[in-house]
Amino acid sequence: MIAMSRFRLLAAVAAVLLLGWAASPGRAFAEVRIDITNGQLRPLPIAIPDFAGHAGGATQVGRDIARVVAADLDRSGLFKPIDPNAYIQSVESLQVQPRFADWKAINAEALVQGKAEAGPDGRIRAEFRLWDVMSETYMTGWAMSAAPADWRRLAHKIADAIYKRVTGEDGYFDTQIVYIAESGPKSDRRKRLAIMDQDGENHRFLTDGSELVLTPRFSPSAREITYLSYYRGTPRVYIFNLDTGRREALGNFPGMTFAPRFSPDGNKVVFSMAEDGNTEIYEMNLMTRSKVRLTNNPAIDTAPSFSPDGSQIVFESDRGGGQQLYVMGAGGGGANRISFGDGRYATPVWSPRGDLIAFTKQKSGRFYIGVMRPDGSGERLLAEGFLVEGPTWAPNGRVLAFWRESPSDERGRGQTARLYTIDLTGVNERMVVTPVDGSDPAWSPLIP
Repeated sequence: MIAMSRFRLLAAVAAVLLLGWAASPGRAFAEVRIDITNGQLRPLPIAIPDFAGHAGGATQVGRDIARVVAADLDRSGLFKPIDPNAYIQSVESLQVQPRFADWKAINAEALVQGKAEAGPDGRIRAEFRLWDVMSETYMTGWAMSAAPADWRRLAHKIADAIYKRVTGEDGYFDTQIVYIAESGPKSDRRKRLAIMDQDGENHRFLTDGSELVLTPRFSPSAREITYLSYYRGTPRVYIFNLDTGRREALGNFPGMTFAPRFSPDGNKVVFSMAEDGNTEIYEMNLMTRSKVRLTNNPAIDTAPSFSPDGSQIVFESDRGGGQQLYVMGAGGGGANRISFGDGRYATPVWSPRGDLIAFTKQKSGRFYIGVMRPDGSGERLLAEGFLVEGPTWAPNGRVLAFWRESPSDERGRGQTARLYTIDLTGVNERMVVTPVDGSDPAWSPLIP
């Protein structure tokens, strides 16, 4: 049982690093910055040979699936795929038992055996098995089929299954990110809705750039997006259906509407509306199109986000004299301030797990991406820069995406905006490669 302790250790360490930190009585609202860049977490060495085909040997789709699985796990920061050039045993069939001594010799602690082939109906069938090399035991596995165009989804699902079995946490690889694709000079910026897999693949544009678009957000079903568009110069909130490509205006309002976001059940949209010089938060029932005002304050109230159980809303407001975060019941009414550190707080978004709220913070001319508990305690800053903004949660609530803008030179050249992901350790920061500049990302739930 000593060998299995490595997997238990990885899960335990991942839980400590990703699930939170010890509370500090008496410092409930103190700002805390934690540096664990010299931490001792060692990624799990895992071997992922090319998936075999029907007659043994790897098919091209088998090679591709293994490559995507390895890339997914590597980006998580919790796994270290071993260079295939180091392999001793050639895995050509699932019927062949692994020679565990060969895998131990190259320091692999986990092994993925796989098979991928086209069936009589043309669909791709993938099968995998995960082995604990040190204890020589089987851990998990399954088989699944998909249309040829969806082979990458098969790979992401396999990576999700491995991630969950080893860490005990749900995976997040079979997901998409929608964002604002930016191109052109800063004086004439073209902004389009774009969508891609969480690893940057399968990229496509959803709008043509003829109108300004901002703040896209996914529905709980992952099949609809709500966003703000300046159609013919008028700001309106739209809902875009990913299956049909059709969009529909949320309604015609007298003032500017912005910062839309779905409720957890997908039946409502909460947003801000400016009317008569005052910005308040409203909720609209998508079935009846009835509108309810949730805040009533002379300050600017905006950027609402539901708790995952739908009972509360976090939002930003300057009602206390500065830009801070507040929490109120989903029906509106009294709000409690939760941010008390130095600086200004904005763009709050509740974790899918309900345990944390992510935010953007500005302090002393710098921007930060941070998280805190819903009561405001345990604040941690994860990323910083000239401009970092717009956090969005992966569906497992353990990874964030955001965008980072670099400064231009003295002639106004070289300014770029790029998307990044970072886990709750604040250490594993990765850029998401996109064909053009990107901002305002939103991470989907797991795709049905």
